[in-house]
Amino acid sequence: MSVMVIGGAGYIGAHVVRLLQQAGEEVVVVDDLSTSVAGRVGDSPLVVLDVATPEASRALEREMRERDVDAVIHFAARKQVGESVARPLWYYEQNVGGMGNVLAAMQAAGVSRMIFSSSAAVYGIPDVDLVEEDIPKNPINPYGRTKLIGEWMLEDCARAWDLRFVALRYFNVAGSGWDDLGDPAVMNLIPMVLERLARGEAPRVFGDDYPTPDGTCIRDYVHVRDLAEAHVAALEALRAGPTPHAVYNVGTGTGASVAEVIATIGEVTGLEVTPVVEARRPGDPPRLVASPARIADDLGFRSTTGLREIVATAWSAWQAGPRRVER
Repeated sequence: MSVMVIGGAGYIGAHVVRLLQQAGEEVVVVDDLSTSVAGRVGDSPLVVLDVATPEASRALEREMRERDVDAVIHFAARKQVGESVARPLWYYEQNVGGMGNVLAAMQAAGVSRMIFSSSAAVYGIPDVDLVEEDIPKNPINPYGRTKLIGEWMLEDCARAWDLRFVALRYFNVAGSGWDDLGDPAVMNLIPMVLERLARGEAPRVFGDDYPTPDGTCIRDYVHVRDLAEAHVAALEALRAGPTPHAVYNVGTGTGASVAEVIATIGEVTGLEVTPVVEARRPGDPPRLVASPARIADDLGFRSTTGLREIVATAWSAWQAGPRRVER
């Protein structure tokens, strides 16, 4: 038996692949390498494929049968909020169409377990201190809607055939489990700050007048290796039988403000990090922090890595790469 990790050469996917390899699992990776590199998957076989293309379903079915796949972990998706607003149809084609192809292949090949990479973006701007899974879902951009539609597709397929699934709603993922698996993109706060520091520029803060203690937005930062371990826990639970719930937040239950994250980067790196304050970005909620109670109760998973270690591992991986910051 083997696990197919779709998007397994990406930031989060590569961490999951490595943990599965270390656990002795047979892993096959599917990735189009549009935002990743083949070297991140180790010695696992790599199938280069865009799962949103018309021929993808047949190709996936063939690989599932030939490699005796018993579970799929599905990461592959476009995930830039602004881009999704500018190109909504493309996002639906990529994220929803890709999910349809993966599910069709699974049904045809008799693969009945999936772990889906969902997102806190399905909640929109919730007016609560801790976000629980059952609050209303009101995504405010096409990216968030594609993730919610993906969850609906899983629910419908679970009713129609013997599919069992877990959807993990990520909050803010950061850090690195290994120096060679740092975040290759510059779309999240910590790598965005490090990139500006590498160019000799000040970090940017989008709004310091939010109703929070220091005026900057508060987010729940979860270490990428902790998140990868949540996937392994979900896989073990699915193999044992139906899980008590199908949807779980992955976060810490503790928030950190943008200003606190930037200050921590300064402490860890020893660099000057006084930010430039700019106007608010549309749609940024003042606070978005997960309730992690359900996944702890059901799957025994808890994220224990604090902000300083998250920043320290991100910095170590950044310095090990080609974009290191000279001090």
